[in-house]
Amino acid sequence: MYLNCHSYYSLRFGTFSEIELLGMAKENGLLQLALTDINNTSACLNFIRKAAECGIKPIVGIDFRNGAQQQFVGIAKNNKGFQELNELLSYHSHNDLKIWDEAPIFTDAFVIYPFERVLQLEKTFFREHEYIGISIENLRRLPFSKYRDYTDKLVIQQPVTFRSQRDFNAHRLLRAIDLNTLLSKLQETDQGRKSEKMLPQNELLERYKEFPHVIENTQNLMDQCSISFGFGQSRASQNQQVFGTSKEDDFETLKRLCDEGFPKRYPNPDQKIKDRLQRELETIKKLDFVSYFLINHDIVSHAKEQGFFHVGRGSGANSIVAYIIGITDVDPIELDLYFERFINPHRASPPDFDIDFSWKDRDEMTAYIFERFPHTALLATYNTFKYRASVREIGKVFGLPKEEIDKLSDGRFAPNKLDDTAKKVLTYAKLIKGFPNHLSVHAAGILILDKPIHYYSATDLPPKGFPTVQFDMIIAEDAGIFKFDILGQRGLAKIKDAIEIIHQNQPNNPPLDITEVETFKKDDNINTLLSQGKAIGAYYVESPAMRGLMKKLGVNDYLGLVAASSVIRPGVSSSGMKDEYIRRHRNPERRKEAHPILAEIMPETYGIMVYQEDVLKVAHYFAGLDLGEADVLRRGMSGKFRSRAEFAAVEAKYFSNCKEKGYPDTVAKEIWEQIASFAGYAFAKGHSASYAVESYQSLYLKCYYPLEFMVAVLNNGGGFYSTEHYLHETRMCGGTIHAPCINRSEHPNCIYGADIYLGLGYLRNLESLVIQRLLTERQLYGNYTSLDDFIDRVAISLEQLTILIRIGAFRFTGMQKSELLWQAIFKLNATKRSTGHPKLFKPKHKEFTLPKLEHNWLEDAYDQMELLGFPLCEYFDIISEQPKNELLAKDMPKYVNRPMLLYGIVVNTRFNTTKHGQNMRLSTFIDREGQYFDAVHFTNVVDRYPIHGRGVFACYGRVTEEFGHYSMSIIWSKKMPFRADPRSPEEPTFQRDAFAKSAKRKQIQS
Repeated sequence: MYLNCHSYYSLRFGTFSEIELLGMAKENGLLQLALTDINNTSACLNFIRKAAECGIKPIVGIDFRNGAQQQFVGIAKNNKGFQELNELLSYHSHNDLKIWDEAPIFTDAFVIYPFERVLQLEKTFFREHEYIGISIENLRRLPFSKYRDYTDKLVIQQPVTFRSQRDFNAHRLLRAIDLNTLLSKLQETDQGRKSEKMLPQNELLERYKEFPHVIENTQNLMDQCSISFGFGQSRASQNQQVFGTSKEDDFETLKRLCDEGFPKRYPNPDQKIKDRLQRELETIKKLDFVSYFLINHDIVSHAKEQGFFHVGRGSGANSIVAYIIGITDVDPIELDLYFERFINPHRASPPDFDIDFSWKDRDEMTAYIFERFPHTALLATYNTFKYRASVREIGKVFGLPKEEIDKLSDGRFAPNKLDDTAKKVLTYAKLIKGFPNHLSVHAAGILILDKPIHYYSATDLPPKGFPTVQFDMIIAEDAGIFKFDILGQRGLAKIKDAIEIIHQNQPNNPPLDITEVETFKKDDNINTLLSQGKAIGAYYVESPAMRGLMKKLGVNDYLGLVAASSVIRPGVSSSGMKDEYIRRHRNPERRKEAHPILAEIMPETYGIMVYQEDVLKVAHYFAGLDLGEADVLRRGMSGKFRSRAEFAAVEAKYFSNCKEKGYPDTVAKEIWEQIASFAGYAFAKGHSASYAVESYQSLYLKCYYPLEFMVAVLNNGGGFYSTEHYLHETRMCGGTIHAPCINRSEHPNCIYGADIYLGLGYLRNLESLVIQRLLTERQLYGNYTSLDDFIDRVAISLEQLTILIRIGAFRFTGMQKSELLWQAIFKLNATKRSTGHPKLFKPKHKEFTLPKLEHNWLEDAYDQMELLGFPLCEYFDIISEQPKNELLAKDMPKYVNRPMLLYGIVVNTRFNTTKHGQNMRLSTFIDREGQYFDAVHFTNVVDRYPIHGRGVFACYGRVTEEFGHYSMSIIWSKKMPFRADPRSPEEPTFQRDAFAKSAKRKQIQS
């Protein structure tokens, strides 16, 4: 009899989940229940799924509101009615419109107007599907209203929002957070009523016993409602089922694409390849995944037509069909990729294709998908209240001062010294922790469905302009809705831009074919970069951890890189199997220690689980689980399961099977723990191989066109490291770095031969409009010849002109910066911004004679640090203390297990947490020759010797060696001081009082 129930997906309003709502309904003896969240359908599918388990008939709808003002409640009579309600809510959401006072005409949905709203509207006409909702509170007023005679239109509308006073308190806090107001200022009209609670069924009927027609109308309405989606055993794919005209035609299309692509991929195929192709095609057809492959092929084909690069990865990269028709570039035969990880007869969901595009091309590809396929939307994800954020939000609505909120949020307080308000803040922060706060967009998921999107959900319209459903991937998969993953990454943009830059900088160079990956794999020069860890800028292989791993493994080929790409993942590392893998890789004798069955299953990785497929192999061949159970195990270990009972059953079968096979309990448990430690993090082998292909393409460019490649890296935001470190790498590759110049620089970095001019976009505080004017004027009318010429042609303020002068953008004039700054002050009206109006006649500039002003290179370094964030000279040049020795990173092998003092520029530093919850610091430095060394601040020294800011650090510590890789365990470290800033305080700067002699300079954070 409850037609207006809310879950906490009534965002910043409701106080419990849809599962808790069903549990409450079961306790109160209800047999049917309507979930009607406020302007939201996030919980509807899961509510329908779980209702059957509680023996409750689910009814769904939407509570249409403007803020807290309830306009009407829509109840879906059936699936079509749910679609109608979703379409209405989406229309208002997309167009940012208020909900209308009256609902439109629905054919398969009921509308309930709350009694108070009917009185306000003085509504007298009600359509057949429209009713008046009477709450328990309304029963006192109903007998005295003219609407008491509308006997066939009255239904029970007792809202359900709270279980207790505590819920009501939490609700008020959520409303205050939503409205950004103090709790004390929250209006009653902006919140729900305390009476919005669920009563037992018999007690509810007792309240309405004097109005039996209201009970009868409510029962009749609910009896007409029936909604269902396929879940569990009845689940069927809701994705677009037919790509072309029919399923038969689709399969013929897929076979034709394979016939066309087969000779290109396999010029000399053997029977094993032909059999694998035939087997895959039969399985794809049997499991009804043909359209899924064709849709992915269509997306990739369009990208190729547009000249967009892509990488196909995920478990789908294990497929020979995907390889032949061009979705992926990974040969599953070469890599012996496990077919059953990609697809097996027990698998209900399609294989996982993650298709990466350049971050610059992704939006265009997304737009194409929305235009190409009719029923398309982005997938949602839920942003929930995190504990610390909840403390801050609740502290604010209680009116606590910022200092106190900071202490509570950071945990810097003594519990016994907290006052009542602070205790309430912490109590309710724990209560709302995990509540959905707002909907967001999934990082990659796109839905392409057979039915209209609104059949399943209402949609919102985020800033990017693509409709987004209101449910996440977990419930989507439960309902048979499987996402297509379309991602954007910078690695592909670097490759594409590098090719364009090479063409511009070396126009006589023959065109590059970046798809010649097989040639790259066999190139000794490229493989040498890998083995020496010299892959800065290359996708996925440039981080300190990957650099160290490749040196330890001596990676010098494609297959070695594929393994390293998965070994580096957290699961393999945390299980201790990374070190064991390295030992077995370096020492063949140690491989004999592997369990015989595991060694037989995984000979390539020496009996160690490295890839996701290995979980399936071990579960299937070692423990005797069938492939369906093995996949449940893999997904369960990843946390991707709905039925914990199903997972527990597979776990029990694993151990019972191991016992039957005669394995010792210790062996069975050890292998189970290995699976548990990494299954959620490990890559599918095809996924690792896809990354390795892109890495080789990057390495080819880094090897043979290093300067152009590094410019492309810089222009795409770099990667793991800072901009200044990529500039250092560019120098190591033979490039000369120049400060921005008004005649040579563009907005991004540009290259002329071996000379790289930094982009004007690097200059802090230089306005984009000034850059645009400068470049447009230069493009139209040629280079600037002098400061006077620039002032005449570009509308610019003194503040902005000062930035350009101080960075040396006018150095082509041959004048000192200090002289240029004074000339700029004299020639511009210092108190007024230039109007920007074009001048009919060029003004004649006065010439000023200035005394000779001193200038040195250290001033330039400080200006660069202030304006760019880093100097263009080496940090070693600007330290005030000379290093006490000449030792370098290459000397570390001489000091193994002995202390050593090394000086280095900090490149990267981060904290790592030990298993005891303590901090340790991992840092990477470069010495005076630009060579790397790694250092660890263990827990006993990490707080005493911090690493703050950029610069040179003296690092004294014990040198350790592990698998041929050297690092330092820090005993003490200190930052070397910079030389004093030589710039005169009288020199004009870009600060507000630019020409006051007492102006203070902005200090550099060193």
